[in-house]
Amino acid sequence: MSKVAGVDFGTLSVRVSIFDSEQGRLGAGIGDYPLHRKKEDPDHATQSHRDHMQALVAAFQQALAAARVPGDAIEAIALDTTGSSVIPVDDHLNPLDDYYLWCDHRAWQEASQITSAARDAHLAAIDWCGGVYSSEWGFAKLLHWLRHNPEKRARFATALEHCDMVAAVLCGITDPAQVPRSICAMGHKWMWNASLGGLPPESFLAALDPVLAGVRDKLAGRYSTSDKIAGHLSPEWAARLGLRPGIPIPVGAFDAHWDAIGAGVKIGDVVNVVGTSTCIMAIGDKPNLIPGVCGVVPGSIHPGFTGIEAGLSATGDIFDAIARRAGTTVAALSQGLESYRAGETGLLRLTWDNGDRTILVNPELSGITLGWRLTTTAQDELYAAIEGTACHTRVILERFEEYGVPVRRIINGGGIPQKNAVLNQVYANVMGKPILVPAGDVTSLGSAIFAFMAAGAFKTIEEAQERLCPPFNVIEPAENCDALYGLYRELYFAFGAGRTLPHLRRIGALARGGKNAGRSQG
Repeated sequence: MSKVAGVDFGTLSVRVSIFDSEQGRLGAGIGDYPLHRKKEDPDHATQSHRDHMQALVAAFQQALAAARVPGDAIEAIALDTTGSSVIPVDDHLNPLDDYYLWCDHRAWQEASQITSAARDAHLAAIDWCGGVYSSEWGFAKLLHWLRHNPEKRARFATALEHCDMVAAVLCGITDPAQVPRSICAMGHKWMWNASLGGLPPESFLAALDPVLAGVRDKLAGRYSTSDKIAGHLSPEWAARLGLRPGIPIPVGAFDAHWDAIGAGVKIGDVVNVVGTSTCIMAIGDKPNLIPGVCGVVPGSIHPGFTGIEAGLSATGDIFDAIARRAGTTVAALSQGLESYRAGETGLLRLTWDNGDRTILVNPELSGITLGWRLTTTAQDELYAAIEGTACHTRVILERFEEYGVPVRRIINGGGIPQKNAVLNQVYANVMGKPILVPAGDVTSLGSAIFAFMAAGAFKTIEEAQERLCPPFNVIEPAENCDALYGLYRELYFAFGAGRTLPHLRRIGALARGGKNAGRSQG
């Protein structure tokens, strides 16, 4: 028997789970950290590296206590994080600023410029990330930081994704050239592509903006898939976490990608990791370019296959916002939703409250609710928002199928499907297909599987999945939603291609004092 720790850094907390190769999950702990937003700048979303690491220590203490396992029994740790969550550091990997969290959209202008420049230069890498570069991704965020922090540029040594930063810190790595670089992170968010020579060429980056001159070399490191070892736990962090030094830490990845592994993803499956946002994950035998899809990266989810990522920029965040405006909670507002029938609210909810990640890749879009009446309730809006996220997901899955990605099984992973039966039923109705929901909690299970691989407990990911992944509960469609979906799809492309929503955002930004005014989509 082997015991490992699977670590999952989410948007608001880190979860550490202790797993046994025979018995499964033994215990878990959670450490919270704040998300810094600004009312005057809705696109701002940052977090502190110090807060992350303090929460990790607290979560480890809880997990070991809950599992009743001594720290020296843990044989490996694997860590996944949100992404693209980017931190600039100096030549000793000390943070120069807070993380630009995945949901920070301040780099809208930079993303638009990257898209335009890539198209003008016929840069092949842009096609591998759907044809449009996003404000959620690495180069846009780094360029925004360099432009807005000229006084810190002299100390800038490199930028790291959160999953690479935390692995480097735990391993005691302080040389930027020795940093492990996750192909998952760098492939999906930084246009890294082995077949194209790695990162975009220096000539492209320097022409984009002189502040990027030399950055390509600064993003050096050991680019690897997650079946490779990033390093070994340093004595300093072994003492802080209550573990023994020297245990292996594999190269990290994004949380949704490893959540798909934990949900048991196979070829022909699509895993909707439904949380604060939704990440839609699939794996394939060979790479096929898919317009509007966030990334097609060999080795990103499963090291042996091509990973495909798409998603919604907000899901649970929308539900929380509706409940917050109503002065209640999502749990309270959800009571009675099981009696609703498809479309009965008379509302149609376009769920762009945090922009569109896929397939329009447009951060300028905002949420729309059509069909309001004087008698409409917050509960009606919540149900319509669930229908809207399901319809948006179907738009994405149809794009997958159009470009040769099979959708034989749909798995609802992530935290929300574990506690919201109505959402799963609505998704089954909208998709017109059964929805599979893991019968047990799979959060951080993907991390544990990669930790077990690092410890040598399993020979293959499939062997670990067969042993550790729970069976599925199957939710069959109960209603036909094709009429509602047809209307949603029509309006998705009509409003998504229009300028009304971007103009509204611009007017609001000007009224707030010019923050993010003048957006344009490349």
